[in-house]
Amino acid sequence: MAEEAVGGGGAPRRGVGDRERDRDRDRDEEGAAAERGPGAAYHTFVLMEDLLDKLKLLNYEDEALRPHNMRPLSRHYFALPTNPGEQFFMFCTLAAWLITKAGHPFEQPQECDDPNAIIANVLSELRSFGRPVDFPPSKLKAGYGEQVCYVLDCLAEEALKYTGFSWKRPAYPTEELEEEEITEDNAELTLNKLEEDVVEEESDNEENFIDLNVLKAETYRSDMSDTAKQEEILQSTTDAAEWNLEVERVLPQLKVTVRTDNKDWRIHVHQMHQHKDGIESSLKETRGYLDKLHNEISRTLEKINSREKYINNQLEHLVQEYRSAQALLSEAKEKYQEGSGGVTERIRVLSEITEVLEKVKQETEEKGSSMTDGAPLVKIKQALTKLKQETIQMDIQIGVMEHTLLQSKLKEKSNMTRDMHATMIPEAAVGAY
Repeated sequence: MAEEAVGGGGAPRRGVGDRERDRDRDRDEEGAAAERGPGAAYHTFVLMEDLLDKLKLLNYEDEALRPHNMRPLSRHYFALPTNPGEQFFMFCTLAAWLITKAGHPFEQPQECDDPNAIIANVLSELRSFGRPVDFPPSKLKAGYGEQVCYVLDCLAEEALKYTGFSWKRPAYPTEELEEEEITEDNAELTLNKLEEDVVEEESDNEENFIDLNVLKAETYRSDMSDTAKQEEILQSTTDAAEWNLEVERVLPQLKVTVRTDNKDWRIHVHQMHQHKDGIESSLKETRGYLDKLHNEISRTLEKINSREKYINNQLEHLVQEYRSAQALLSEAKEKYQEGSGGVTERIRVLSEITEVLEKVKQETEEKGSSMTDGAPLVKIKQALTKLKQETIQMDIQIGVMEHTLLQSKLKEKSNMTRDMHATMIPEAAVGAY
């Protein structure tokens, strides 16, 4: 028998029957998960991560875990089995804290409490919040699984609602993209943009009309001034090192840069072509190795099949002997089971007869001890002595009472005689006078 007891963090002690029921339950859950889809097996991990985020919003580390000296939860604490006793006690502690946080006072469970009573109280509080419970309470005893994550997640949502927390749209920070130099892979100047720039310049020129003569005069004056400046700077006084430093400082600003857009379809197409070329080149190299490996595996399988056939032919007589021995063994096992059944029945009868014999022996011993024991005779003698003493006392009391009665009778008789004499003397005296 598998008895349930609280120990090691309030978890029930599990026996062989419980483990068999757990294996059956796991097979049922695997079948249900296969019916729901291939992603159902990972739903517990997603639910556990959402639960951990909600607990962090409620500051569970300081309010729930620190008073009990517990460590914070990992990402998959209730999704995988690690320590059922510790996980069950952690589940009870968090459930009680969340229920209290949601506005329903709930007593903190202790290690000596009954796990069935704790689970029943938690599920009743969960139903009071309007949450459906469509699973048996025994699934919460393990301390892990989808049902445990579901209960804690619902309680965490109710606690967030009670505290006035509301989910808002995420505010993404604006990230400034760094300017990169134009390369053939990540940026290019389009022909349309250049044409637009040329059209804008032509439109500006058309708007500003200048006289040709005035333009020639201004051009002549500018040429004269340029020749004069050139004559002045035939001999440069600029230091070459300073010139190189200035060139290095200004060079990044002179480069034409374009911000790359990761959403541009040209970049994606280029990447697809690159990946395709890489796959084709890698496939050419690996195809030969794969073909060679396939041939080696095929030859090895053929050798294995041939050796297997040879071994089967060589060991055919041994196999027959083994089968006959198996048949004899099965017959012996059947006879043994039949004989063990009869032995079990006879053992039961023997135990009953032994119990009756023990009772008879006990009664015989009690009667023998009572017959040989002198204690009753001593008690009888003591009782007789006591009766004699009481008889003597009663005789004395009877004698005293008789004496008292005699004295009272004599006194009464004397009183009556005195009264009679007293009445007779006056009458004689009266007659004499």
